[in-house]
Amino acid sequence: RRCHVTLSFPLLETRCVTFGALLRSRMSIDKLFPALLQCFGIILCGYVAGRTNIITSTQAKGLGNFVSRFALPALLFKNMVLLDFGNVIWPFLWSILVAKVSVFFIVCVLTLIVASPQGRYSKAGLYSIFATQSNDFALGYPIVEALYQSTYPEYLQYIYLVAPVSLMLLNPIGFALCEIQKWKNEGNHQHSKLLIVGLVVLQVLKNPIVFMVIIGIIAHFVLHQTIPAFMAEFLDGLSNSFGGAALFYLGLSMVGQLRRLTRSTVVTLILLLTAKLLLMPLICKDMVDLLDNSNISALNHSSLSNYAFLYGVFPTAPSVAIYAVYYNAELEVVTSGMVISTFLSAPIMYVSAWLLTIRWMDPQLLMNSLQNISFNISIVSLVALVWTIAVMVLSKKFKRLPHMFTVNLFIAQFLLCIGMILWNFVVKEDNFIGQILTFTLLCSSLYSTYMWPGLIALSLVLIKRFEDLKVSPSMLIIAGWGIPVLVTALLLIFGEKLSDTIDSVLFYGRPQIICTTFVVAFNILLGGGSLVCLSRGSWAQNDQIQEGNSSFATAEDLEVENLSSCLWLLFNRVPGRLYLELQFFCAIVNYGQGLFSFALFGLDKHLIILPFKKRLYRLWHGKAEEEVPQTADLPEDIRMTCTQFTKYHKDQCLQEIVKKKRCGKRTMVDCFLGCELVNWLQQVGLAQDRGEAVLYGLRLQQGGVLHHIKQEYDFQDSPLYYRQGKTLSSTEFIFCYTNTSGCVFFFFCKLSNKTSCQSKEGKV
Repeated sequence: RRCHVTLSFPLLETRCVTFGALLRSRMSIDKLFPALLQCFGIILCGYVAGRTNIITSTQAKGLGNFVSRFALPALLFKNMVLLDFGNVIWPFLWSILVAKVSVFFIVCVLTLIVASPQGRYSKAGLYSIFATQSNDFALGYPIVEALYQSTYPEYLQYIYLVAPVSLMLLNPIGFALCEIQKWKNEGNHQHSKLLIVGLVVLQVLKNPIVFMVIIGIIAHFVLHQTIPAFMAEFLDGLSNSFGGAALFYLGLSMVGQLRRLTRSTVVTLILLLTAKLLLMPLICKDMVDLLDNSNISALNHSSLSNYAFLYGVFPTAPSVAIYAVYYNAELEVVTSGMVISTFLSAPIMYVSAWLLTIRWMDPQLLMNSLQNISFNISIVSLVALVWTIAVMVLSKKFKRLPHMFTVNLFIAQFLLCIGMILWNFVVKEDNFIGQILTFTLLCSSLYSTYMWPGLIALSLVLIKRFEDLKVSPSMLIIAGWGIPVLVTALLLIFGEKLSDTIDSVLFYGRPQIICTTFVVAFNILLGGGSLVCLSRGSWAQNDQIQEGNSSFATAEDLEVENLSSCLWLLFNRVPGRLYLELQFFCAIVNYGQGLFSFALFGLDKHLIILPFKKRLYRLWHGKAEEEVPQTADLPEDIRMTCTQFTKYHKDQCLQEIVKKKRCGKRTMVDCFLGCELVNWLQQVGLAQDRGEAVLYGLRLQQGGVLHHIKQEYDFQDSPLYYRQGKTLSSTEFIFCYTNTSGCVFFFFCKLSNKTSCQSKEGKV
């Protein structure tokens, strides 16, 4: 009724329409979380299936071929025929095209300038494709459908129009650069440049996705935007199978990819992810704002702009990893980046979609939401930190370096959570002394969490260089707690409290922002410089340094976000919606540091994981894990595998991979690495891929043919040490007898051409 009453007032009419559109958009946001859960749930199922070798990599290739060569081409052909070009806003497509081309050439040019001459062109080609080719159909389409099906259903068809931009325009340029690199590596330059161009064009045309898009556009005009009845059911059957199969295959393709990540590729990966998940959406949004001048409705223009931003956040498509395998270049960066970008995109898309719908929300309501998020995550983080600190104390790691400093970091995080929980109650009351005391605890503990990562990195440098910490640990402890307390005291003395804010980050206004910027910047420089020193020269592979460096690297990434927030406020008084998104992420990483600490240190192997594993094994099987299995109790497939291996392959395997190995200060006799057996099984043809080799090794372990040297791990494709098992074959026997004095004698005999026996005496 209000809408009808106020039709004569244009301003009020606009507000009414805007409210209705916001309401519809809000309802669409409610569908986003189930869509994300559906997509990433199926991806997780695929990952678990591949990780547990339910589906091996060879079997996964068949599913991948079905998805890319049958299901997706059918889906594209169907939608190209049914596409309604009359409702397309073409400036939106030109905006996405300009954004993709811009990011492609920025990444390409920077790579050509910075990269070393060896592999420069292949890096430029693959990195540019990585930054611009999105997972539009498997992951992007369900998200767009959840957001815009009820409000702007015409937006769904843009997915099919935008995707060919990369496939037919940008990817061929990247392929040409990779072919140029192959041409340079050959040295003799047998192939001409014209032949290289021909190979690239042929490779693009052979792509079934490109081919079916072209055929679909032709059929669109020939068939007059209708699919014949005899083809409709067939195309529906193939196209409907794409969604779940593609997501499941995406999870399968992620298995083992993060193992390829090395310290030397971390910086490259961070830059690529920044270009893909930050630069791309920003340019897409800005291009729509600039080029879409024909759209009369401001509301439609804003929704298109938001849609462009969300489209830019879509993660990298898994097909980029296939290109890297084909050209045998940059596998570590591309495969690891594909996995990380996929899982980073979920929270970014959700938070971005939510914040883009609250353009006219009350600022006070936003601050209350931010305060509630900080309070809730502090409670969860507090529980995780109590557990983590207890593990460090019970395992007595806190007595060793650098864990002594790591425990101080955990205590600072614990006090930070306590401070935020208290702040949630004190800030709403008119209690000046309570607010100052709580703010002192909160601010000093927050600054301490910024200090300790840099100090931990510095201690690692000193330990590595001098094989002992030359500086007294007490000096670093004093610095880790003293500097934050000093900065907080200066802020309380010279700062001026703002009375109209409940945000602890802005409680003292600009002076607090300057202090935070100084502390964070100092520790980023200290930690970054230490990281450079640690990366140079030889690297001592011991657990303490590895775990300490993991803690430092994680906290260092978190500090880069509170710094971005502070710099934004220093140079821009108007926050904007992207700043609000940054603030929400900062709240999560600041007060949720305990969750990262728990993930790295909360599950101690010897104190928690192994005892739990052994107890679970006993409850499940009713016997000890180390007990030698009886042949009669084994399943048929395990007995057949063990018999085959022992009879035909065991001697050859022992000769080729079983050697004396040194593990730390111990010399292990007659052992081998799990990854060595995996390679050997593939070489002799007992397994087609690494997944089948792991299954073969697990059967050998279950049959007692091999076992881990400490009985702690199942067989894995990793540098873990294994030994030959002590099971008895059909020609091996144990005899025993007891003499009159109560001593029992055991005789181990092996019946062969020359019988040999060993004896062992023990008290009954």
